[in-house]
Order: sequence, then structure tokens, then C-alpha cells
Amino acid sequence: MPHQHLDARDLKCPLPVLKARKRLSAMASGEVLAVTATDPAAAADFAAFCDATGHDLVETRQEVDQARTFLIRRR
Repeated sequence: MPHQHLDARDLKCPLPVLKARKRLSAMASGEVLAVTATDPAAAADFAAFCDATGHDLVETRQEVDQARTFLIRRR
């Protein structure tokens, strides 16, 4: 279960990742952030973001409204 949720629907690259980075920086190590985004590039962007920062992309879920939810565990 996520500790926090970020609604990034209707935001275009790079805003979902930038907002997630800011939110994650205020979280404790091991906490999970759920980010919901509709940008088609978000899947690749969050994978690259997690690779670059060391955060763990725990899960990606396809939602019913063209959105995806990304669960990211802070390193």
C-alpha cells in the first residue's frame, strides 16, 4: 500500500517525473509513492528515472481511464 499518492494526470513530460522527484525527496527511505499519469511517455520516463536515481519501480498498473499508476519505493 502506498504511503502517498501523486495525481499527475493530464501533465506532459517532464512534469510527472519532476513532481514525483520533489515528492520522493520529502519521503523516508522505503516509503512508496503512487503516481497516476496519463502521458504516454510516462512508462519510459519513470523507468529511466528509477534507473538513474536508484529508486525501485515496484509496479506499473494500467487503469481504466487511459492512465497508469506507478508504484515507486524511495531508496
